Amino acid sequence: MTKKISVMFILPDLETGGAERIVTTIANHLSRDRFEPKILLLRKKGGYLDLVKKDVEIIDINTERIRHSLKPILAEIYRRKPDIVFSGFGEVNAYLALFIKLFPRTKFIARETNVVTQHVTRKEIKFFYNFYNNYQRIIAQSDDMMKDLTSNFNIKSKKIIKINNPVDFEFIDQKLLTAVKPESFKYNYKNVVAIGNLSSRKGFDNLLKVFSRLKNENILLHILGDGKDREILHQMKDFLGLKKVYFHGRQENPYQFLKFADLFILSSRYEGFPNVLLEAGACGTYSLANNCPGGINEIIQSRVNGEVSDIENHEDFSQKVMSILHGSYDKDSIKNSIRSRFSKDIILDKYEKVLLDLMKK
Repeated sequence: MTKKISVMFILPDLETGGAERIVTTIANHLSRDRFEPKILLLRKKGGYLDLVKKDVEIIDINTERIRHSLKPILAEIYRRKPDIVFSGFGEVNAYLALFIKLFPRTKFIARETNVVTQHVTRKEIKFFYNFYNNYQRIIAQSDDMMKDLTSNFNIKSKKIIKINNPVDFEFIDQKLLTAVKPESFKYNYKNVVAIGNLSSRKGFDNLLKVFSRLKNENILLHILGDGKDREILHQMKDFLGLKKVYFHGRQENPYQFLKFADLFILSSRYEGFPNVLLEAGACGTYSLANNCPGGINEIIQSRVNGEVSDIENHEDFSQKVMSILHGSYDKDSIKNSIRSRFSKDIILDKYEKVLLDLMKK
């Protein structure tokens, strides 16, 4: 019997974010004939902990700050000697790059989570990207990310592999089985949904300005998520007199909002490869996305599962919202557009191939 390949995934925690969702999906579904997955967490907490399969070992190093976590991470790698270390979070990837040479027998993969030049502002973290070529493989989620890494950080293009994010249709369908129309969705109104961390990069300030032009229409905007800009956005809502905008905070089951929405809007200033756009499509909901870097144009098939427009032009974007809400779209076509390109099985095959190829080298 051939020895299984041990893969150690590294994440800060399992809070409900994009990187956490993807790593959980990969660890859960890797072939157990070939792989033995473990997840190392800086702190063992978060909503996705319950989703991790029982045979995936969770290693908890119990540190609050990423910069304090390096020593315990390196100690665990030294002690356990995994065949592959798979770092799934930008800042951890950056710090870890410096120490890869200490472990000649272990292969290292970084999965980049954003278009780095847009996302990383601190000089000391940018410095670590000088060592990114130490990784044997770097996974970029979109063409924009690949271009950014090769042109701005001199990373060898042969090291970078593009793998889009997977959509776990079984998981979403399970969540939709019990989904009922949210109480805040009113009949006689069109219900528009936006989801994301309440921070500048998600562009909710622009979205509120767009909706200030739609005040007199029978349209409700439901924003799901929490974050450091919550107060500012609430004040902005009041200042603009937006009585038809609702902030719902973080939701256990955002899919029920997506399923019953008339439109999903992605207002981000930049993205990595937005899971929520994939998930809206998996729920059969048409999307309108801001034309920003990060794979938007790889996901949206124009007039099939959505459209792209420039949200900085508030007037045009609000007109686009109106014209979409007056149209009708085929839910099955929207779902198929996503399933045929991003279903879990298609994407996981690519991940397994990367892991197996690395072990041959």
